[in-house]
Amino acid sequence: MTHQLIGHKDSTFDRNEKGLVLRSEGGPRAHKTSTIFVIDDDESVRRSFERLLRSANLDAKTFSSAEEFLNSLRKDESGCIIMDLRMPGLTGFDLQKKIASQGIRMPVIVISASDDAQTREHARELGAVAFFRKPVDDQALLDAIFWAIGGKGKGKQ
Repeated sequence: MTHQLIGHKDSTFDRNEKGLVLRSEGGPRAHKTSTIFVIDDDESVRRSFERLLRSANLDAKTFSSAEEFLNSLRKDESGCIIMDLRMPGLTGFDLQKKIASQGIRMPVIVISASDDAQTREHARELGAVAFFRKPVDDQALLDAIFWAIGGKGKGKQ
């Protein structure tokens, strides 16, 4: 499994056999003011991520396509975007470009079955703060989300 935190140079994360683990003094805090937007065309993935996020006391909104997400997004919303790369219509890469062009400044975490250096690099170039290969380790994903919404991953777009 690949878990890559992109552009991260300090020691907030450690690696273990499960992937990346957040180091913090008090553990992750609930971020009820941040919404985690899950964009994946696979309904079972959306349901699974929604359950995981709610179990971590995070607000979650799920979308079956990039277009559905863009049509529902309000400019005053904040949070983190978790997206698949391969979707019908706009791809994850297309969505990253749209987000940047619209001035949406939320950290993006990419989840994909495609895991090669070129895909990871392109995601990073488009502003992703983390890249995970499916299937995703739940704790590693939560750690990356808390890191991103805690301010470390903001402004990457």
